[in-house]
Amino acid sequence: MAGHNHDDIDHITGTSTTGHEWDGIKELNTPLPKWWLNLFYACIIWSVGYYVAYPAWPGISSYTKGVLGYSSRADVQVELDALKAQRASAAADLAKADLAAIKADPKMLAVALAQGKAAFGDNCAPCHGIGATGSKGYPNLNDDDWLWGGKLADIYTTLQNGIRSTNNGETRISAMPAFGKDGILKKEEIRTVSNYAVTLAGGKAEAGVDLKAGEKLFAENCASCHGDKGAGNPELGAPNLTDQIWLYGGKIEDVIETVTNSRAGVMPAWNERLDTATIKSLAVYVHSLGGGK
Repeated sequence: MAGHNHDDIDHITGTSTTGHEWDGIKELNTPLPKWWLNLFYACIIWSVGYYVAYPAWPGISSYTKGVLGYSSRADVQVELDALKAQRASAAADLAKADLAAIKADPKMLAVALAQGKAAFGDNCAPCHGIGATGSKGYPNLNDDDWLWGGKLADIYTTLQNGIRSTNNGETRISAMPAFGKDGILKKEEIRTVSNYAVTLAGGKAEAGVDLKAGEKLFAENCASCHGDKGAGNPELGAPNLTDQIWLYGGKIEDVIETVTNSRAGVMPAWNERLDTATIKSLAVYVHSLGGGK
């Protein structure tokens, strides 16, 4: 880099240089446009006034409030309070009405669907997905497969009390034995009965598996909950094994894992977190997704 020379004039532009040069390239000493400088200074002046007028500087435990006392958070709270007041009468109607009446009344139904959709996005979508299509271990709420029943009242009860919710004495509970972990069946027996279970939904068993033996094992160990034909029992939360819908996967190894160690999915009891109107709205919304019975 060459030494400083503020009197050096660039012969092409006629502008003085700063004296800095890199690889033969000289830096021109071009002043900033007046309009830009004026705007810059105006912004500085404006910022000082802004610091004085509005909340600005953080402190150890609080912040400067500003002479205007303005708070965007307070504005939001005012809007939320207004919205809550606006919805209060509609929510009161939902809380008092039974589910059938909500479905039958177009005005209440519209409110319930809107409120249910919002509540679903806030509370249910993290597990069931924003479209309620579920994933492995989380039920798809758009189909006709319901562990505990898909009627409005069934869905409402499930939402209220949850599934295996430790804080709710009315929670839904199903207890499938861990046939392998608890030593009820041997490994080969588990593979045999799992293969048979897969065939109930039209799946293909592994080569060499004795399906007659699997049928016998199923009758002795599984039929009491799932039924002789594997069609399930909503009163017990026992899934239908004939509909090709598998909550934890329908491959042979997935079913073997389920039979060996059982499954124990948990859903919160929403009556501990949401009000009655919101739970009813959720029940109506979920029922409307297409899988409600």
